Amino acid sequence: MATTFAAVAVVGAIPVTAAQGQSHSCADGWQADVLAADLGALENLEHDGAGGFYVSGLLRGEILHVDAAGTVTLVLSGLDHPAGLRLSGDTLYFVTGDGSTPNGGGTLRALDLPTGTVTILLPDLVQPNGLLLLPDGDLLISQLSVPWPPVGISRYRPSTGEFTLAWSPVHRPNGLAVSPDGRSIYTDDIALSQLLRIPLDAPDEPEVVATITDGFLPVLDDLDVAADGTAYVTGDYSGNVYRVDTTTGAWCTIVTGWTTPPTPLPSPPPIGPTSARLAPDGPSWSLYVTSIDGTLRRLRPPPTLDLTPPTHQL
Repeated sequence: MATTFAAVAVVGAIPVTAAQGQSHSCADGWQADVLAADLGALENLEHDGAGGFYVSGLLRGEILHVDAAGTVTLVLSGLDHPAGLRLSGDTLYFVTGDGSTPNGGGTLRALDLPTGTVTILLPDLVQPNGLLLLPDGDLLISQLSVPWPPVGISRYRPSTGEFTLAWSPVHRPNGLAVSPDGRSIYTDDIALSQLLRIPLDAPDEPEVVATITDGFLPVLDDLDVAADGTAYVTGDYSGNVYRVDTTTGAWCTIVTGWTTPPTPLPSPPPIGPTSARLAPDGPSWSLYVTSIDGTLRRLRPPPTLDLTPPTHQL
């Protein structure tokens, strides 16, 4: 998330439909390990299916690959603020222009991994940020236009090229994840610090499932959702990672204080964790997190927690 907050327009409030829980720490039992560091300001990540990850370098304009042994390889360079990443077979989809294209100029692109060929699928997007691959093969793009005008979440069908601008007209969306039943998606409103559920068959009817009241402006970024419905959400400005019960709205912090400004420093900065992804960890599952300090970390849960993702992600 690279958009500044000089004049956030807090409009379009959505009725809350879940009880809101209070903050507390649930960090006991979690173990954090650094898998790679000094990679520049990282914005997003995607599991490669072989124990490694693709990560987007926001300020250096790079996409990197970190393999299972921690070896880092440059995949692409010279990009304008790359952000969301999603892998489908041998195609790595990604967006550019995060925080740098308020008047258009952002893109959705496809990288053919075997050949290295990059194709621009959508040009002239406004502030593309998050990216999500739906079970039917469509892609959702969160367009984080702050302070104005709102764009919302757009939808693209790679098989036909069909594009629906503002498919869901939510304000200030950032991270994107599919619900366990595959019938809804989750996103977050970065200004209101709300986690929203959006039905796929009624994208203009979002509902608030949680509000994270953690300081003045935690700035919720990317997220992922486990099979049990628990959401794991990064707080870009708070430096925290949150565990959210999407049924009750209760939330807690599993990580705090991950706030190290990058060099060069954006102004004003995103300074904390930017993306979270559930991915295999040997025979089990862990949560992997990128941060603006250039670090890729693994968060192993306590034995009582199951981080298995929904079946449509397996």
